Amino acid sequence: MNLDGVLFFPVTPFDANGELAPGLLAEHVRRGVAHDPGAVFVACGTGEFTSLSEAEHAAAVRTGVEAAGGAVPVFAGAGGPFGTALAQARAARAAGADGVLLLPPYLAQGPPGGLADYVRGVAAELPVIVYQRGPLALDPEAAVELAAIPGVIGLKDGQGDIDRMQRIVLAIRETRDGFLFFNGLPTAELTQPAYRAIGVPLYSSAAFAFVPEVARAYLAGDERLLTEFFAPLVRLRCKVPGYAVSLVKAGVRLRGLDVGGVRPPLAGLTPEHEAELGALIEHGLDLVAS
Repeated sequence: MNLDGVLFFPVTPFDANGELAPGLLAEHVRRGVAHDPGAVFVACGTGEFTSLSEAEHAAAVRTGVEAAGGAVPVFAGAGGPFGTALAQARAARAAGADGVLLLPPYLAQGPPGGLADYVRGVAAELPVIVYQRGPLALDPEAAVELAAIPGVIGLKDGQGDIDRMQRIVLAIRETRDGFLFFNGLPTAELTQPAYRAIGVPLYSSAAFAFVPEVARAYLAGDERLLTEFFAPLVRLRCKVPGYAVSLVKAGVRLRGLDVGGVRPPLAGLTPEHEAELGALIEHGLDLVAS
């Protein structure tokens, strides 16, 4: 599967009553697809995966697939309790999604064989990209075992341990070809030079959701954006826990699409931080226009 390009992780819009807003999600996806992403990842981390009911998740994935219109592959978030992950994968398959981004199991941690069975069960439904983050930190041997499961097509890293990830990349490449590796750290553009150097060419772009022009310009080689846009964005993101998502949703609103607020336990931006984000967006757009 070819996922070259910026990977688009849309937010999940909510209406004034805090309910899922499928029409706004469809518009958000259509706007993003117009900027030619490598793929769309619906109802994942940026899409507040952990706050969605199974029904909302299924509706969001169905909406994302329809809005993408077959222009690019569409992946859905899945994970948590095994039964929930299976239900999400089956709903994604029914909606016509191309695969799932599989987040770690919730709370319970078993041996490597148990994790393999968890992944194997979901991969029987749709192609899987395994996301190591939070409690899931693979060693090279465990990563090779997961990569050998039929239907597992990639590994996304949200740990940021470059040494460990380099060893994982080398170990998997000894056993199979065509496996996909992703940088899944928040605001991945800031760390992508390091990841690219160890053989991880693909990355999540939260910024693409609200400044696709900036995300694409950086991918095309505009190095000014690293210090003048992405580094300040990361500094702002680090001021409050949960801003990795809240900033993106605020950014989408500031660009003219009212996608509502975030759900608990996340919190919206303070007025001062929203003003700072607005100024940064303007600066980034000015840079790519110059």
